[in-house]
Formats: sequence, C-alpha cells, structure tokens
Amino acid sequence: MNWITNYVRPRINSIFSRREMPENLWTKCDECGTMLFHRELSDALNVCTNCGHHMAITPRARFEALFDNGIFAEVSVPKPIDDPLKFRDQKKYPDRLRAAQKATGEAEAMLVAEGEIGRTPVVAAAQDFSFMAGSMGMYVGNAIIAACERAVTLKRPLILFSAAGGARMQEGILSLMQMPRSTVAIQMLKEAGLPYIVVLTHPTTGGVTASYAMLGDIQIAEPNALICFAGPRVIEQTIREKLPEGFQRAEYLLDHGMLDRVTPRGQLREDLITITRMLMGLPPPVAGDLPAPDAPAEGKTDGAPVAP
Repeated sequence: MNWITNYVRPRINSIFSRREMPENLWTKCDECGTMLFHRELSDALNVCTNCGHHMAITPRARFEALFDNGIFAEVSVPKPIDDPLKFRDQKKYPDRLRAAQKATGEAEAMLVAEGEIGRTPVVAAAQDFSFMAGSMGMYVGNAIIAACERAVTLKRPLILFSAAGGARMQEGILSLMQMPRSTVAIQMLKEAGLPYIVVLTHPTTGGVTASYAMLGDIQIAEPNALICFAGPRVIEQTIREKLPEGFQRAEYLLDHGMLDRVTPRGQLREDLITITRMLMGLPPPVAGDLPAPDAPAEGKTDGAPVAP
C-alpha cells in the first residue's frame, strides 16, 4: 500500500479544495430558536416558518413584495441641515449617520415610493428600524410631508409602515417639531378626501406613536408588534405594578379598540389592495390580475340558456 498516494495526496487535495461556508446562510429565530435558511426566510417575508414570529424587514424588501412585480419609483425627499445642534455623545452625530448609512445602504430612516398594488396606484412610506432605530428626525418629517404632497398631487391613497424607537435625541427639539409637522401634512390628505392607512410594525413607540402612526383612517398592525408611547418596563417601574399579559402588543390593542385589525405579513398585501380600492370607491380587485369577466348576455347565465 502506497501511503503517499492513498492518504497524503487525498488529504492535501481535500484541504486545498475546501470551500468556505458563507456565514449568512442561516438565521436563528428570536422567538423559537429555529435555524432558518436565508432563502426560505426571504420567501416568507422574514416571518419564521415554524412559529410565525415576524422579524424585521427593510423598507426596500417590503416594497418589493408590496408593489406589483416589485416595481416602484422612489419619491425624492428634501435633505435637511446636517447636524444642526452639533450634537455629540460617545460619537459625533455625523459619524453615527455615516455608520447607519453604511450598514443599511439607505440615506435615512424612511423610504418613500409610488407604484401600484393590485393595479391600484398608491404612495407608500416605510421606516427602517435598523437605521438608528427608525428614529424620527427632520428627514423623516420631510419624508412624510413629501409623501403627503405627492399623494395629494396624484390623488392617491397613502400607506405608511411605522417602525421606530421614537424621536431622534441627536436633533433635540427639532425632532419633536416633526410631530406637528407630520400631523399637518396628514391633515392635507384628509382635506383632499384621500385615505391614509397605517401599518404598525414592531416596534412603534414614543413620539411616532403620539403623532402620525395613530392618525390613520385604518389602523392595521402586524402580529405581536409592540405599540406604545412609554414602554411596559418604564410603566411597571413607575406604577410598581405588574402589567397584564401581552400589554401594549398588537392583539391587546385590537381587543381594546385601538386597532382595526391585526394581519400577518403574508396576507397584508391582499388586505391593503381590498381596503384601498374600497376607500377609493373602486370596484373589487380581480383575482389573479385577470380582466373582469364580460356581463352575461340577456337570457343567458354562464353560457347556458335560461329555461323559459
């Protein structure tokens, strides 16, 4: 037996031909701990296929699943003044912005787009929680105003997906000013008779909840989303009492009349199509995106003559 041919050479070949396994092939569910293949998770819109837990999803990925054929056009948003307060904590505010932009590939915490869902033209805006916790700053205020103005110009409904930790502390009072600014912008929609639909995702908290996130004509939430002004831990420490099970979660708020419905992410697109068409006074959507059937000829039903 030739040990060089039979052992050493195969061993060397196996070392040099070994492929590195990418680290991002699997994602662990935060709720049940199941390891999910990244393609399977992406196809499920970042919803765990084992327990149904809704993980975070980026606005761009959400829009690709929402709009017909994933086609949409971004709406330009005016850029605010950079670092108006010259704020610095452990890092300078501009450094934090650049780090968030590099990590997410987005300019800011909100993306505004226009397109069609189920052949229904809409304008949509979505917050990105991975961008500085989706915090509401001057850019987010400008984005909501731009979305409302675009919706009014095109006479389209506005759908907003909220996900935020509240106002952006690095912009101080200027971030809090976005609460009345966004409220006035939404009033423009109402005066124009256009629907404003809000989809609250996990988490929606702070000044966002206290302003544009709770002003919708229709309030929808994803399952188990945390929706509140002050978090449950803060409330428990303040009142020194144990809160009810599921307090401030979407299902609890639905039971107490704060929401219209709780819809899983996979069913959200169909619900939004139905709701927007109903509020705009349009006929019901046609299943499968087929043309509406012709009206039956007089005296016939489904192609068969009617008995005299």
